[in-house]
Amino acid sequence: MQSAAFSLPSPSSHPYLKPRNFASNPTFYPIHVASKGRDFSDSANAISIPSFPKAWTSGPSLSKPSPLQLRATAAENAGEAGKSGSLLKTLELGLLFGLWYIFNIYFNIYNKQVLKAFHYPITVTAIQFAVGTILVTIMWTFNLYKRPKINGAQLAAILPLAVVHTLGNLFTNVSLGKVAVSFTHTIKAMEPFFSVVLSAMFLGELPTLWVVASLVPIVGGVALASVTEASFNWAGFWTAMASNLTNQSRNVLSKKVMVNKEESMDNITLFSIITIMSLILLSPVAIFMEGVKFTPAYLQSAGLNVKEVVVRSLLAALCFHAYQQVSYMILQRVSPVTHSVGNCVKRVVVIVSSVLFFKTPVSPINSLGTGIALAGVFFYSRVKRIKPKTKAA
Repeated sequence: MQSAAFSLPSPSSHPYLKPRNFASNPTFYPIHVASKGRDFSDSANAISIPSFPKAWTSGPSLSKPSPLQLRATAAENAGEAGKSGSLLKTLELGLLFGLWYIFNIYFNIYNKQVLKAFHYPITVTAIQFAVGTILVTIMWTFNLYKRPKINGAQLAAILPLAVVHTLGNLFTNVSLGKVAVSFTHTIKAMEPFFSVVLSAMFLGELPTLWVVASLVPIVGGVALASVTEASFNWAGFWTAMASNLTNQSRNVLSKKVMVNKEESMDNITLFSIITIMSLILLSPVAIFMEGVKFTPAYLQSAGLNVKEVVVRSLLAALCFHAYQQVSYMILQRVSPVTHSVGNCVKRVVVIVSSVLFFKTPVSPINSLGTGIALAGVFFYSRVKRIKPKTKAA
């Protein structure tokens, strides 16, 4: 016999190794010994040996892995599971960021097309809140998201947020109807400036020197872009500025008013409630100021394509609510600084895509101003994490 996988002692030297009947001793287990050039897989070639006493064994048991092997295997499996879970989370987060940007791009495109044809921004904004309210109702009715239990005190605390949220979206739509999408979003890049000013005035949060330095390119870039903007008009400029003021007021109010009152309410639930309240607040204003204009009869009398206006209005409203919801989903997974950086990149994507889609004329100086402003926003989002040093008592 040629050399096998392991060697066995001679039966003559060890009487315990004499061949025994396998059927008569169930404690013996056959071991198939592979030998080069011969097949020992059949029962005739099976060699059975008895179990050795513990004193005879010098190494670990052949049937049981050692604790060290078990720990190594468990660590290896845990590492592979950790890598797989981390990869899935990264892919999920990347998908959410992609949806956030895509929904925002299509919202601005469809919204601009509607506002160019249908010059009633209050009605358009109310429609967007109405579609969002329908989606929230479906979500709560079919338990797609847990329906919150709200009391009167909580509604009173949320009301100021709903007011500024309504005004912020209304002013944005007014601006989009007056000037180019790219210019509106360039002006909205000044949101950090209003955030710093309002936080200092109402929360007593003094900015660091780095934060103040980051505001200089933001303000300077917006001013340069405004001076060279082909579609500039004061109504579009000031309503975009008003949108910045109201949106950042919402953030300040959420810190000042909601402290210790809405600890159990997540961002998605809060946004859903604000959407419903905004519809209730804006609907009577739209009817009073603009009348009931979003009807097939009026759209036909105005010479508009009813199907196109209705479909694009609904698509804009769906994209509006979708990108807001996805934004809050991202905020629950990443830090506010990371979310702020993502928002800065989103604004760049929206500006570039709107310029390409609508073929907006942009001069080199205008592009430079927009670029400086957006670079300042990115710088702001990075230095915002730097905390002021507290003096030791």
